[in-house]
Amino acid sequence: MNANSSKAERVIGFDAHPDSFTAAVLQGPTPAAAVVEKMFNKVPMGRLQNWAQKDTTAPDLFVLEASGHSFPVVRTLAAAGRRALVLESCPLGKLKEAHANNDKISAVRIGKAYLAGTAKTVGGPDLRTQERRDWFHAHGKATQRTTQMSARVRSYLSDNGVRLKKNTRLATVGEVEEQIRPARPGSSRQWQVIEGLLMELRHAETQRQHWRRLIAQEVLSDPDLLAITRLCGVREMVAFALGAFVGDIKRLAEPKKLVKYIGLNPAFDDSGETEWSGGVGGHGHKDLRCLLVEAAPSILRCSKNPLAQWGRKLLARKGSVNLAVCAMARKLAVAVWYLMMGRWTALEEIEAGLKLKVGKMISQVGAAGMKKLGKTRKTFREETFQSLKTGKVYVLYPPRKFAPKVALERPLTLAQEYGLR
Repeated sequence: MNANSSKAERVIGFDAHPDSFTAAVLQGPTPAAAVVEKMFNKVPMGRLQNWAQKDTTAPDLFVLEASGHSFPVVRTLAAAGRRALVLESCPLGKLKEAHANNDKISAVRIGKAYLAGTAKTVGGPDLRTQERRDWFHAHGKATQRTTQMSARVRSYLSDNGVRLKKNTRLATVGEVEEQIRPARPGSSRQWQVIEGLLMELRHAETQRQHWRRLIAQEVLSDPDLLAITRLCGVREMVAFALGAFVGDIKRLAEPKKLVKYIGLNPAFDDSGETEWSGGVGGHGHKDLRCLLVEAAPSILRCSKNPLAQWGRKLLARKGSVNLAVCAMARKLAVAVWYLMMGRWTALEEIEAGLKLKVGKMISQVGAAGMKKLGKTRKTFREETFQSLKTGKVYVLYPPRKFAPKVALERPLTLAQEYGLR
């Protein structure tokens, strides 16, 4: 029996679809004792809020199976003053009977699975976090499409005996055409194919730039996201991804929780007489892990950064670049946790490296974005610097962990320890 089921007057198994829902109202503390009091079958989804207020009570607990539209349903129920939980779909899928299944059976099964405690609950993001995740995935799709089309253009030209110069920008109008015409005139049909491929490529590149501009603008306008860019190796994409996928950092009580969520803790299996230890792949959040691992080499190349000095010593001792990069990514994740929690010293001045980073992020916004905001580059830069200094109150956190073992005349501050700008 689920421990929380005793706190609810009734458990409502909820089978949701984009256009309709089916709800089974269960009364009872265990699956065996649960009785179906009412059944609401194929109710239009547009009536959800009114139905919840009319036919259910505040102590009732709604339980849903995880799907693409589960969390919007949870937010709609919350607006009606009703509690709702989302359950993992994998255990519920194993309970499905192959010979007989419909929405009524599914609703009862979801409710009884919760009462039995066989399905874990899944935490859902708030609306702003969900929208940021949609932006991130849209940018990723546009980037993937741009890469695919670039490869197709180069492949077609190579098949027809044309090799472009190094660093040629395919998305720039006129640059590719100027190189192709003298090299190989081609027939009109071949030119139509090339023009079609370039058209698709430039459309994908326009989409990618659109999302990158919005992401940079979001980071520059949000003091919490902007503060993450104080870390060496972190710019708008990493900061935005952390805000989109981590959300409220207070749900992760310690740095190890964030490291585990990202998947930067090594896998291991110690059972019986056998022991096995593996890498950091295959668990955690793949997108965040990839971004932090990509950021680590840029820190390693920074000679003045204490974390870079620690990473080079580790590299010399272990002889493995991958190991050193993953170890630095883990330390960067720990630094992110402290910074997002506000346990850091206040930023008193803007260093040259941070000024350069802010300038690059403002460049991503572009002239069109600046015009829409009604700001000049100079005023936007000054507002960003002011936000970095006063956007959030930081306090020094005395117990400094994960300090690089470097002999120094005086102890490092927490900001210096993690390469904070």
